[in-house]
Amino acid sequence: MADLAPEDTDELTLDEVVAFTSDLIRIDTTNRGGGDCRERPAAEYVAERLAAAGLEPLMLERTPGRTNVVTRIEGTDPSADALLVHGHLDVVPADPSDWAVHPFSGEVRDGLVWGRGAIDMKNMDAMVLAVVREWARKGIRPRRDIVLAYTADEEDSAVDGAGYLARHQAHLFEGCTEGISESGAYTFHAGPDLVLYPVGAGERGTAWLKLTAEGRAGHGSKVNHENAVSRLAAAVSRIGEYEWPVRLTPTVRAALTELSALYGIALGPEDFDAEDFDADLLLGKLGRAASLVEPVIRNSSNPTILQAGYKVNVIPGAATAHIDGRMVPGGEEEFVRTIDRLTGPDVDWEFQHREIPLEAPVDSPTFAKLREALQHFDPDAHVVPFCMSGGTDAKQFARLGIVGYGFSPLRLPIGFDYQSLFHGVDERVPVQALHFGVRVLDRYLRNA
Repeated sequence: MADLAPEDTDELTLDEVVAFTSDLIRIDTTNRGGGDCRERPAAEYVAERLAAAGLEPLMLERTPGRTNVVTRIEGTDPSADALLVHGHLDVVPADPSDWAVHPFSGEVRDGLVWGRGAIDMKNMDAMVLAVVREWARKGIRPRRDIVLAYTADEEDSAVDGAGYLARHQAHLFEGCTEGISESGAYTFHAGPDLVLYPVGAGERGTAWLKLTAEGRAGHGSKVNHENAVSRLAAAVSRIGEYEWPVRLTPTVRAALTELSALYGIALGPEDFDAEDFDADLLLGKLGRAASLVEPVIRNSSNPTILQAGYKVNVIPGAATAHIDGRMVPGGEEEFVRTIDRLTGPDVDWEFQHREIPLEAPVDSPTFAKLREALQHFDPDAHVVPFCMSGGTDAKQFARLGIVGYGFSPLRLPIGFDYQSLFHGVDERVPVQALHFGVRVLDRYLRNA
């Protein structure tokens, strides 16, 4: 298959990716958790356009209204493993009073598409849709089978989305060994002359915890050495203040090695295991690029919710708290042991939601092709691996043996704070970034 030059992407594709992004934003798929979401209108929108491109999309639901779309594009090499390309249709809530532009307007203003999902991740949904429609117009087929999955419920538990697909529709992903999705391949301006594209090659695991302290209820004016609130507060304080030890995974080691070389720091594999190696000191030498690595060199545990009592002069008999914990690949046992110790004998804890950490090889042919596709259209940039601090639907598909990479390409201008727009106010994406993403995805997916 011939390589693409930038001008080979036709104007209709460039127009469609903007229109699709805007249209999908206007379809309110807010996921408030606990099943309060309806992705079906967005799924119908996607399915109609896939069908118009000659594909046969399946609309699949575990729960009415919580709709997923799956289809397969047949490749030219039947002996090749299949590739999964997945994106979620739901978004987190947005309060219009906080926004400069209504979050569900999909307005195109000043070269930007505005609205909830512009970054996370209706932009990627639209880019993939635009690419496959161009292929249909031009009679293009990829080398390997490509399975497209547009999922529900990623912003909550994934039980109605990728979790349901992986558990109950696994046959649709037959032959898939690798996948790409959100949270990677965006421009990161690390300095005046240093442009990076971090590509996701790992994710920390999710450990959302519920802590419960039992005590003796009583009058607020009396001495009470079995105060549930005090017991809980002490445990929460210990957890929040705990400094987790550094645990460098292969992905993070690769990221630190490549970033150090770009900053002129000599660092060999043996240095990571030296007794005097100081990861925090190294991060201090990496400038803005340190933010790509800093959240993922350790486990973490952040208190987020406290619940206790109903009246100021009544000591309650129980108190609860919630902790957002994250576990680096290989750090799960240490996480459990440490939380056991930090909670102490008077506080019980349980996982309210737990998902596995992930690791993907950075020396693979797939990562090399991802790197090449980005550098083809931005030759002066450096593509580096990184581990995501949070998680994606790749965790669900990993149960099918699918290795996931974060690859939603966007070329962003200096000063555009991509990371802050995830779940943030005034979420938006540059039109030119969408055009770049379509071209990169087209090049990679043709030759993957």
